Amino acid sequence: MRSLDDILAISVKRKGSVEAIFEGFEPSKSGAALAEIPDDRWLAAMTRAIFNAGFNWKVVESMWPGFETAFKGFDPGACSMMDDLWFDALIANKAIVRHGPKIQAVQENAVFVRAQSDAAGGFGAFIAGWDADAYADLLAHLKSHGTRLGGATGQYFLRAMGVDGYILSRDVVARLIAEGVIDKAPTSKGAMKAVQAAFSDWHASSGRSLKEISRILATSTG
Repeated sequence: MRSLDDILAISVKRKGSVEAIFEGFEPSKSGAALAEIPDDRWLAAMTRAIFNAGFNWKVVESMWPGFETAFKGFDPGACSMMDDLWFDALIANKAIVRHGPKIQAVQENAVFVRAQSDAAGGFGAFIAGWDADAYADLLAHLKSHGTRLGGATGQYFLRAMGVDGYILSRDVVARLIAEGVIDKAPTSKGAMKAVQAAFSDWHASSGRSLKEISRILATSTG
């Protein structure tokens, strides 16, 4: 496995400069900043990521004010108590994307958000408590305890909220394969453990954030 500096050199050769690699890059939020984000914004971000998955995100974006109204500002208390009458109204609501399983996921994720928030003193505090070297475990937790938050959906949800982490895009996976970390897209616990170990090694040796490392890997191939 090459050092991150060696991979960065490959990226610079492809993109022309370090500045070009990090054009438009936004740093991740601090743990303190994440902890201050209200629970309703976490549920809203989960919902947006779920509805974006397999759908035209521009349509979701254009309809988002309707989502905010339909789901009562994504208040976890209200959404966790969604009854059949409200669900039926949402299925008929043309202001949102009328996808039954994804609408149901809002109710189930509201329960998840409330449970984590009650235990940690806020869902943001729960997220902020995860160490960068355990990011794969956080992704696994979202997949097993949340609804429809596995794979890329969970990764994009966390990225949207400013959590430091990696996105296993096609280009990132290609670099990980080239470095011998994995031999195909990681779907097993063992493969994700290997991915985390590689990112942790690069993080420790370079001092760069997981998000920065993810950008470097992606631009080295794509």
